Amino acid sequence: MPGLFAEVRDGDQVWRGAAGVADVATGRPVTADMRHRVGSITKTFTAAAVLQQVESGQIGLDAPIARYLPKLVPGERGDAITVRMLLNHTSGLAEYLPYAYPSLRAFPDLAETGPQSLDDHRHTRFDPVELIEMGVTAPAVGAPGGTPGVYSNTNYLLLVQLLEQVTGTTAEECVTRNVIERAGLCDTELPTGPHVDGPHSRLYESWFGMIDPPRDYSVFDMSWVGPSASLISTVADINRFFGLLLAGEIVGPSSLAQMRRTVPVVSQEGRVIDYGLGLHPMEGPARPARDPGAFWGHGGTVWGGGALAMTRADGKRQLALAVNMQRWNRLDASGRPQPHPIDAALATLCRVAMYG
Repeated sequence: MPGLFAEVRDGDQVWRGAAGVADVATGRPVTADMRHRVGSITKTFTAAAVLQQVESGQIGLDAPIARYLPKLVPGERGDAITVRMLLNHTSGLAEYLPYAYPSLRAFPDLAETGPQSLDDHRHTRFDPVELIEMGVTAPAVGAPGGTPGVYSNTNYLLLVQLLEQVTGTTAEECVTRNVIERAGLCDTELPTGPHVDGPHSRLYESWFGMIDPPRDYSVFDMSWVGPSASLISTVADINRFFGLLLAGEIVGPSSLAQMRRTVPVVSQEGRVIDYGLGLHPMEGPARPARDPGAFWGHGGTVWGGGALAMTRADGKRQLALAVNMQRWNRLDASGRPQPHPIDAALATLCRVAMYG
């Protein structure tokens, strides 16, 4: 792992740390205040913005998406898929990424995928409606409302369109005004261009060892995920956001209770996890007997970068971490990612951070 930085909060006590380099060519060190692409942690921000519109009566949580976006999800599926199903990934809509990136078409058969499309689309400006169409027209991965659901970025691109439909503004403006600014986050933004402004690390993608040495993808047009996974933030801002969210200061108590109602969902890694509305419980590694309960948060990846946010159920202990390399696990003979010492090191970091 070239570099990692993190912030841990325990009540009023704050620890920040960094190790490694932000640029393997120059040896420039990472620092704990760097801005970073946090991937699908963005989904918690998007979900919060949607729940705010539910609170104001602009969106029905259990209303069919066809009520708002009949052209994007036509026919019976549009009537069967609700806003809640998009939020908790039980819509049955397929992931569009393997269709937008041809070299990933065989996903989840990782051995048959390749990284060529990442270079081809570094500066591609994707149309979100076209991406949604790829996911909607692809073979369904389940029946609407069925469990386990299947994690799919198609769901959240639809939620982005829903926000724009009901607010009459862009989703970026809606999330910025109602979530980012409401939380007082000074170093968090949804980017409009391919660059990360301010102090940041380069982002190195390995694609399961198929890119060797790992390649820098820190300059990348993020329209391939848009406001569902393009957020740039800092570990301090991420901890602040989740602390306020779980304290009921971003959405109301009833909305927060809805966000914490979980269903089983198959993650992109192929594991069945419990998932709420843009938020999910995360078990700390090696729980001690004194463990006060689950942690809530989200993880995120982009090409070359990753982040993780965990907040204890009582809100007192928090961890936000960022790494500047992704998919470091090489594949075994059966095409499955092999365990790597980085995995064990990250688990140790999480355990020490959350339990002391």
